[in-house]
Amino acid sequence: MIDYAARAAKADTFPKMLRLNAKEHGREIALREKDFGLWRTFTWNDYQARVHDFALGMIELGLKRGDVVAIIGDNRPDWVAAEVAAHAIGAMSLGMYRESLGEEVKYLLTYGEAKIVFAEDEEQVDKLLELGEAIPSVRHIVYSDPRGMRKYDDPRLMEANQIAALGQKRAAREPQLYDQMVDATKGEDVAILCTTSGTTANPKLAMLAAGRVLNHCATYLSADPKDHTDEYVSVLPLPWIMEQVYAMGKGLLSRMKINFVEQPDTMMNDFREIAPTFVLFAPRIWEGIAADVRARVMDASAMKQSLYEMGMKSGLRALDAGKKSAVAETLVFRALRDRLGFTRLRSAATGGAALGPDTFKFFRAMGVPLRTLYGQTELLGAYTLHRPDAVNPDTTGVPMDDTIEIRVDNADANGVGEIVVRHPNMFLGYYKNPETSAADMRDGWLLSGDAGYFNDDQQLVVIDRIKDMAETARGDRFSPQYIENKLKFSPYVAETVVLGDGRDYLAAMICIRFSIVSKWAEKNRISFTTYTDLSSRPEVYELLRKEVEAVNATLPPAQRIRKFLLLYKELDADDGELTRTRKVRRSVINEKYATIIDAIYGGKKDIDIDTVIKFQDGTTQRIRTTLEVVDLGAARATAEAAE
Repeated sequence: MIDYAARAAKADTFPKMLRLNAKEHGREIALREKDFGLWRTFTWNDYQARVHDFALGMIELGLKRGDVVAIIGDNRPDWVAAEVAAHAIGAMSLGMYRESLGEEVKYLLTYGEAKIVFAEDEEQVDKLLELGEAIPSVRHIVYSDPRGMRKYDDPRLMEANQIAALGQKRAAREPQLYDQMVDATKGEDVAILCTTSGTTANPKLAMLAAGRVLNHCATYLSADPKDHTDEYVSVLPLPWIMEQVYAMGKGLLSRMKINFVEQPDTMMNDFREIAPTFVLFAPRIWEGIAADVRARVMDASAMKQSLYEMGMKSGLRALDAGKKSAVAETLVFRALRDRLGFTRLRSAATGGAALGPDTFKFFRAMGVPLRTLYGQTELLGAYTLHRPDAVNPDTTGVPMDDTIEIRVDNADANGVGEIVVRHPNMFLGYYKNPETSAADMRDGWLLSGDAGYFNDDQQLVVIDRIKDMAETARGDRFSPQYIENKLKFSPYVAETVVLGDGRDYLAAMICIRFSIVSKWAEKNRISFTTYTDLSSRPEVYELLRKEVEAVNATLPPAQRIRKFLLLYKELDADDGELTRTRKVRRSVINEKYATIIDAIYGGKKDIDIDTVIKFQDGTTQRIRTTLEVVDLGAARATAEAAE
């Protein structure tokens, strides 16, 4: 087994670790990228050469220690090379989500005073050029994909190969310069400005030291070992802390191969071709895969549907008994894992938000070795994980090692309080924001803002954000997130917001999963034109009513959904309704949909909507529609009276 801690001590920054890998294992494959349908490989020597050229190219352009280097685009080899190159010159990297709108990009670039931006392609370059003089600190914009770029003549623009060529010329004049710069990097220097979720306001920038990232990755790897034989497919956005941990920190430290898919639309096909040994997906991806499986079953023959149901029931019974079902394996799971690219999995994880226990059990029954991890950006990502022999879908596991301290402060009679954490490799504070840094810390402990408790097995149970914990007017406490996750196990539900804080009962606004509900509608010969049209169909309301009632049957009476409606649009991060990591911004929802929420609780059966919605292609359309409010409580009362 690799002594990860010793390696992290030997090379305490990303460029030092990369140089070590290139020196000792230069011909091994480090990265792969799918491009035009073909997988291109990059050895550790290739990786090192690109970083070397980018770093010296930035020096040639006048960048210096302490500057900020921003990066935006899909996960690509040039992204990780640009990040490590920034660290090599003593600069700080700032990753931005590829879907970020102009105002978000403007905020981050101006707040960080970025001097250079590595932008993947024309789409990202357009965002930057449209901002014009609103981003005065940006002197250079580097793009990797030249397609569509000939029409631009902005003097700040430069192709990635051009900056690499500048670096090669600088190296010819000063062949020792790169190694001298790398030798000068220090593990405790700020290397990464990592955006927080920003569920209530603009994201904060957590200052992370590369040495701490590597040390924390060593802790993580001691609980979930990886080495050069492991394959990882990088599909989660690189600005997110957990992808920084996996694709950057753990990739460099363990030398596992990092694979980059061609585009989001080909993700699962590319994933299946690699058949990785390890996978980390956010809950939304696990939910999407589970929904897609059940949608495919709906399209199958009656006999195949029957075999699937038989196999799944057998698998879930066996899971509850702590065993494996040979029947389920033969009927369903072996073929299903192969179809999904899960045949070689030795380890799998979910994190970033809560995954519903039903979805979690679905994959565990399938034979996916899924475990939950939990953490925060400020704590360098995850610090708890299920032990392989103690996996409980209702918990987030235990601390990865003894250096991680967790306590629950201000606990109530049930032991529920705020989760507070400290360990040796925490963040260094928020960039340009010492006041918030001080407010979120107490004597070296980070206040997580999450409510939780330890169960009888001393596993950590995370309930919800403290600010999102709710209580009805009758005094019944509930976690909206917990109920939402149960609803999202339905293949027909993409997103939902559970209401009820300060009200007499719970209600829900539900967004249908258009790709699956539309397929269901076509199969049942239900005509529709748009998402809005489909979500208003009475047949779709009846379909979703059954799903909500099925969830209600699993909940205590006080936590059951009394009323629901189908929202006329999907919740969208571009509209501020979700964070870039797909967490619901409840304050935005409560304000934006206040009229609808008041109408639900005001006893209205129909709510007329006249609004403008924006489509994915950027076009807008004014719509008029009527939302039906389904009262499940009234339906139950009527049924009971009839009986």
